[in-house]
Amino acid sequence: MATDEPPPPTEPPPAGRRIRALCFDVFGTVVDWRGSIIDEGRALGRRLGIERDWTAFADAWRGRYQPSMERVRSGEIDWKPLDELHMESLEALLEEFEIELGDEQRLDFNRAWHRLRPWPEVVPALTDLAGRYILATLSNANIGLARNMAANAGLPWHRILGAEFARAYKPLPEAYLRSAAGLGLEPEQCMLVAAHNNDLEAASALGFATAFVARPTEYGPNQTADLEATGPWDIVVGDFTELARAL
Repeated sequence: MATDEPPPPTEPPPAGRRIRALCFDVFGTVVDWRGSIIDEGRALGRRLGIERDWTAFADAWRGRYQPSMERVRSGEIDWKPLDELHMESLEALLEEFEIELGDEQRLDFNRAWHRLRPWPEVVPALTDLAGRYILATLSNANIGLARNMAANAGLPWHRILGAEFARAYKPLPEAYLRSAAGLGLEPEQCMLVAAHNNDLEAASALGFATAFVARPTEYGPNQTADLEATGPWDIVVGDFTELARAL
């Protein structure tokens, strides 16, 4: 991971602003969570001789993502980092899918989210951008998860921010505003890069510049949402290579 911040860009991006930092949604935008979790499940099944529909398991695990965070956002439960929410969801799914794992096996399977693979073009494009902009996560991932993922995948973040740093899950305003403040910047000096229109809508309302990166297979071949940009985002591209060129 990079440790030194780049100098300010010499030219503004197409948005017409002097952007200092690119802030990235991670799950789905930077990494292929679905393919990675399916492969982790299949590998676990081979090791333990368990035959299950690991595609369905991955989709069900992700299906509990937003509902688990909403319990925190709504104040129903106190703050919990995503690792803990993932584990609670995993325990429920192991029972639902009738899978028996020991404690260490559960911990390791939950850490599959720390080992997610980036989309193929991501690392070269981020390496290019790291010389021109501050690169930061603005993710619902907790700091340890994001740090381990970066180390495993070679993601050159300058800063790891987002929900745990802000103590607020997106799309609550605090998640965006406290992350910008953590960079010592105003929202107008930051651009959120995301594959999800609702994430960009929340950030744009707070003054962030926005870049939509299409990930039409994030949820598999039958994905129906976020197939294209649905808002007036500053940049709309098909992948990170195009993003680096547009900036």
